[in-house]
Amino acid sequence: MPYDSGQRADVLYVEDDQDVAQMTIEVLSEVHTVVHEADVPSARARALQQRFDVMVIDRRLPGGDGIELVRSIRTARITTPILLLTALGAVDDRVEGLDAGANDYLVKPFDYGELLARIRALVRGYRAEQHRRMLGEWVFVPESQALYGPSGARVALTTTETALLDVLSASPEHVFTREEILGAVFHEGDTPGSVDTYVHYIRRKTVPEMIETVRARGYRVGQPT
Repeated sequence: MPYDSGQRADVLYVEDDQDVAQMTIEVLSEVHTVVHEADVPSARARALQQRFDVMVIDRRLPGGDGIELVRSIRTARITTPILLLTALGAVDDRVEGLDAGANDYLVKPFDYGELLARIRALVRGYRAEQHRRMLGEWVFVPESQALYGPSGARVALTTTETALLDVLSASPEHVFTREEILGAVFHEGDTPGSVDTYVHYIRRKTVPEMIETVRARGYRVGQPT
């Protein structure tokens, strides 16, 4: 079934079985943008540095259990919906995954039509929740490229400013290095100085506390009043 452009999602897919991964990536890539990782450390690093609409994570992975990966993602305050793939059909195993922070699960072997349907449902719910994001007393609305101050005044943002603030606010506890922000927001050829420049632009339009500088490490979203 063809999708309209508004349904295309950025998917982090974590699976170590190359045969399964290749087939699943082919199916998902017809309608979504897919980033594939094959082990827990690589997937954790990717989840922290890049924003996704949904994550599809296998339970059994090299370098740790998928449950551990889900817990570490939630510990970092990343709210992206997670679909856990498991060959373990016991109720206790499914409950463990949901309690760790997964939003849904799918037992292997699964039908690709059902996988796509589960992803659509998770993405719809997540995008509905992302219309407004609280930053202290400010409201950030990424889709409108705008911030609303405590008084209700609207502050318009450029596309790059919106993308930068979106990345930071999606993982509020994570300190992003300039290199992470460059890779997630800017174009090839831009320098770390571009990050500093756009942080300055956002602070100038709002308040200095909108983005916090963590000395010798990078930036994270602040708690502006």
